[in-house]
Amino acid sequence: MLVDVKAKIADEEIQELLNYALWDGEDNDSVIDLYIADETYKLYAFQEEEQFVGLIGYRSVDRQVIELLHLVVHPEARGMGYGRGMILDALVLEQPSAIVAETDEDGADFFRSIGFQVTGFIKFEGGPEYFRCIYESEEHGEG
Repeated sequence: MLVDVKAKIADEEIQELLNYALWDGEDNDSVIDLYIADETYKLYAFQEEEQFVGLIGYRSVDRQVIELLHLVVHPEARGMGYGRGMILDALVLEQPSAIVAETDEDGADFFRSIGFQVTGFIKFEGGPEYFRCIYESEEHGEG
């Protein structure tokens, strides 16, 4: 079950998960400030048996698209479907026409495996390859 944890972002358990999700060069305090200060930024944890096992953070780009910013499952709970489950819960909660994400090669493999279209690109000249991942919701367009 997804639980809104934006107000609990300073809690130790949430901080631990958020630290797993940060990109190289991302500052924990700056990320926290973004989630707190901007109402378009959402932060949810997946709770099972009174423990948070995963975290999903995203922002509404517009009413139709959400940009996935952080997605992490605690290392001890990986490979059990929690990542996919959090994305599905976000789809139900927000009902966007699309979810977009930018990630590295490991993340691209995960997104590809759950039905996202994945395209590689070079973000910085001479830098590593990044991947743009897009999932278009079929249900949203049918109504």
